[in-house]
Amino acid sequence: MNSPGRIATYLILGLSTMLSSACTDKMQPARQAIDDINEAVAAAKDASKYDSDDFANVQSKLADLNMYYAQKNYTAVLEAAPAVLASAKQLPAAVEEEKAKLRAAMLSEWSALSASLPKLMEAVQTRLTAVSVKHRALKGVDLAAAKSGADKATEQWRKAQTDFNAGNIEDAVSAAKAAKGDIESAGAALKLDLPRGTA
Repeated sequence: MNSPGRIATYLILGLSTMLSSACTDKMQPARQAIDDINEAVAAAKDASKYDSDDFANVQSKLADLNMYYAQKNYTAVLEAAPAVLASAKQLPAAVEEEKAKLRAAMLSEWSALSASLPKLMEAVQTRLTAVSVKHRALKGVDLAAAKSGADKATEQWRKAQTDFNAGNIEDAVSAAKAAKGDIESAGAALKLDLPRGTA
């Protein structure tokens, strides 16, 4: 006949076995849940660049899930994973939305630059030509710097137009901004007051 102490021992061992089995049963689904989230994050290309806040939030929650998993708290993983996976699956759409907003902003900026730059360049070139035909240096005018700035502006503006025609709007705006800076430097070297509303 089993003593009460022995029965208690059997019960404890049985309960421990059951808990261990339940824990093991949840380990693989928890691992799969984390893998699914990793896969969803990997599918969201450029998320860290275009949708950094949401991406950082998902990464933070994913780190928590990995911590729970390392602690063998598979229940916590399985409870939290569905919401994290849902957020991760929304990243690609959020990225595309941010890209569209950025492109619209850049197109607007391009329109402004493409309207103003030719006028700036024409004004500087006209002044540069007028100063160049004079055979004496004008006070405060740095003709060499002006020519260098104008040449750089022309080169950058040509690049900007090439990039824009190729559909590289981000590169086009960047080059156009560089051209604007160069032509403004050339204007300053010529002591030229550039037209208002275009500088």
